[in-house]
Amino acid sequence: MSTQQSPQNSVKPARIGSVRRSTKETNIFIEVNLDDSSRREIRTSLPFLNHMLDALACHGRFGLVVTADGDIDVDPHHLIEDTGIVLGEAIYEALGSLKGIERSASFTYPMDGTLVQVALDICGRRNLVWNISFGNFTVGNLDPNLFREFFKGFVDGMKTTLHVNCLYRDNDHHAIEATFKALARALREAVKRLDTDEYLSTKGVLDEK
Repeated sequence: MSTQQSPQNSVKPARIGSVRRSTKETNIFIEVNLDDSSRREIRTSLPFLNHMLDALACHGRFGLVVTADGDIDVDPHHLIEDTGIVLGEAIYEALGSLKGIERSASFTYPMDGTLVQVALDICGRRNLVWNISFGNFTVGNLDPNLFREFFKGFVDGMKTTLHVNCLYRDNDHHAIEATFKALARALREAVKRLDTDEYLSTKGVLDEK
């Protein structure tokens, strides 16, 4: 009587990345867990940024820990931009490699009278296309144009191509929040594991360095 051995446990370890950035302008620590969404702890000096990061992690279904302080008495620009950079770097570190993932995805997010489309390609090439315009007033006590700097930093840190198109909007708050949520849903799809550890590329390689 032959016995059949049970297959070995094929569960892969969680993809976790953590990055710290300390400069004369900002002090930021971010940890990302792409495979366990149970922990979301976000604290920055900007409440509206906290809200956006929480929405990103919630809709992206990943764990996120953020502590971020900066010279917001001078201008929130440094903190917003650097947080984007560190978040992108932490996700890139969590991936470990661009092998074995879906790589690209897009999502169009409706939020009341606003519709935002986000498409990304985790390909090792940094590129941001940003088609959103804002009014001449603040959102959450912030200039909404600063969020372009967040996404530019995110793209640079994650070595990713990102296109953001606001098709129409009813107000700037909804446009910003829909952008974060659309990115979350696209990112959630793009980082999904394939059943192979190969690059999803006809070239057989992606620009990881």
